[in-house]
Amino acid sequence: MRAQATLEMPGVPEGTDSRDRGSTPAHRRPGAGLLLAVLLACWLVPLAAYAVQVAWLLPPLILLGTASLLRSGRSLLDRLVLALALLAGLTCAAGLIFTVWPWGLHPVPVTGLTLTVLALAAVLSRRVPRLPRPRWSDLVSLAAAALAAGYLATPYLRATGFGQRLNLAMIGEDNARHPALFDEIGRLGGYLFVDPDTSRHHIFSGLVHYPQGWHFTTALLDGFQTPGEVPAGPALMNHYLFWSLATFAMLVLALIWAAHHVAGPLHPLRRLVLVIAVTALALGTELPRLLVAGYPSETFGLSLAALVVALVARPLHRLREQLLLIGALLIGIGFSYYLFLIPTGAMVLCWLVADRRRLRARPGTVAVIGGVTAVVAPLTAVIGVLFAGQTEALAAPGGAPLGEIYNTVVGLGALVLAAILARTNLGETTWRRYLGVLSVAVLFSAAMAAVNLLNGNPPAYYFGKSAHLLVLVLVVGTAALVRLLPVPAPSTDAEPRRRPITAALPAVATAVLVTIAVVLGTGLFGWTGGYFHRSATNFTWTTAWVQRDRTAITRSAAVTAAAARAYPAIPGTVTLVVDGHGEQSYRESVFLSALQSTTAQTEPGIYFSTFAEPARTAEVLRRTPRPLRLIIAGPAAQQAVDGILTADPSLREGLTVVPLKPATAR
Repeated sequence: MRAQATLEMPGVPEGTDSRDRGSTPAHRRPGAGLLLAVLLACWLVPLAAYAVQVAWLLPPLILLGTASLLRSGRSLLDRLVLALALLAGLTCAAGLIFTVWPWGLHPVPVTGLTLTVLALAAVLSRRVPRLPRPRWSDLVSLAAAALAAGYLATPYLRATGFGQRLNLAMIGEDNARHPALFDEIGRLGGYLFVDPDTSRHHIFSGLVHYPQGWHFTTALLDGFQTPGEVPAGPALMNHYLFWSLATFAMLVLALIWAAHHVAGPLHPLRRLVLVIAVTALALGTELPRLLVAGYPSETFGLSLAALVVALVARPLHRLREQLLLIGALLIGIGFSYYLFLIPTGAMVLCWLVADRRRLRARPGTVAVIGGVTAVVAPLTAVIGVLFAGQTEALAAPGGAPLGEIYNTVVGLGALVLAAILARTNLGETTWRRYLGVLSVAVLFSAAMAAVNLLNGNPPAYYFGKSAHLLVLVLVVGTAALVRLLPVPAPSTDAEPRRRPITAALPAVATAVLVTIAVVLGTGLFGWTGGYFHRSATNFTWTTAWVQRDRTAITRSAAVTAAAARAYPAIPGTVTLVVDGHGEQSYRESVFLSALQSTTAQTEPGIYFSTFAEPARTAEVLRRTPRPLRLIIAGPAAQQAVDGILTADPSLREGLTVVPLKPATAR
């Protein structure tokens, strides 16, 4: 049974809804009285929600309101994903305003302003809020993303206490730094780089100019859950982990939607196979490492990049919405993980060149949106390069073993390219554009590898980040494979619908076999290993993470949890942990200071070029301002501190040494 190709409309750019080519009837603008009532409601609704403690309902309301004013998209999920993309980018940009106005991130003024903007947009565009009816496929896609994130959340859900959750989080050292940014942005009410001098009194100076789009967005949303309260200690880590998991769910949903958008209209059987395939690949490649190791900013940036890939390969019919969404996505990427701004910007440039004739019809829109995007999107990158010297990090060593990256790129890339070169796909403009997007991703990874090689190192840390983007593009490209699957033939007058189940069996059997092959090939079940297995073991990142023994708490996690319980932060006093080994002292102090919101105060006593003991502890005592409290985690640490103080009694000034009970520091 031959696969059915999706028909193209000649002379019309491919998009989400062919019905959008026609103009919709213009609605009369509301009268002054009605407009005043609507604007008043924009502020009364958040005030009422805040008063009755249901402010958490306001973000979904904003999302639905935004989706109702868009016109691109066939389904409700299309509208919601496009609205989410628009809001993600515009929230990052609006954060510049929220940082300097007097109300910070308070949900009432934030929601009031947002609803006012939506109301004015509806009036100016003469659009009545309208949403498509939900489809079964919408629920399947949402359920797949939720199940993927829920599966990865099982280690945290099985944990019986904070010590076990902290032990899981401490696998990735960045799970100490990102909560600190999330915490301080929520406390200070905006971006830290806007006022770096003040921010350095509250947070580790190395984070002041770090891209903060994800941290700002999640801190803003977190404020709707518990208005007026900022989580601290274990609650801070719990909130951070929740938003990290939610961000990974967003990545999976973005991949599923992008693959469907690039594929175009699909038979329900193909659509179901595509959802399963994309979800399995999201769990069977290196992408779950983003969650395990603590890279939420990169996860957020990749989610937005997936939507850019989809909109460049298959642009929306409505040019203004296409331009607005592309601009918002680039701003979101620039504010959250600006490394990806280079390749996604190049992809967008390719689209601008390819659609230059179409763009000439809207020169004003192109100029305004393009100008704002060109100024705002690279803002954090420019600040980071000029004031923090962040270009030096491009040659950073380390990262995951390259074997699994090569396996994913070569194996999945060969399958995707073979499917695209099939006549069914290659004849369509969308897939030719996709090849351009894929070429940009390949060239970007090659360029990052060249940076490491020129510095005398093998491809390392940021090459791995660029490879994540390449893997993402390939996962979206699996839509080309799914389009080649056979589907049940429709009944005709010559062939009436006889034995429909028997007629559909070959197509269904093929789809089932392909689905099983994908699930087994990606190692979704641990006993299969998977083609993209980790280099050191025969498990995927997902399997190794989910099957981790939650009860086997490391010493560093036990010490940190015990120290957080026994010794709360003292205002004006620097608190550090000293353990038997320098690296243990470092990790325990980093995570404890994040939990206690004291990363600025502890910075002089944490970051050194050596972990050798007792030299490191001696340097801690010399460099750290007083008053200083040392939490001693064991006999070896106590012996080292006693020896240092005996050799230099002047270091005792302003110093308090407190023991951590041996029973709690196991």
